[in-house]
Amino acid sequence: MYKRRRRFKQQLTLQDRLAAWSKQIELEAAKLPHGPERDALIKKARQADVANHLDKWAKSPGLQPPK
Repeated sequence: MYKRRRRFKQQLTLQDRLAAWSKQIELEAAKLPHGPERDALIKKARQADVANHLDKWAKSPGLQPPK
């Protein structure tokens, strides 16, 4: 009687999805006048960029444990 999770395979990698989302947000922010809404969108785009960099850093070969 357990409820099964719906699972699906992502077509794009996390890096690709974050980069695309960041660019989309930056384009939306460019259309807005200066103000708190634009600042919030720019902040979200920066957070997506940072998440992308952290994911790349975490997956880098230099962080693998010694064998």
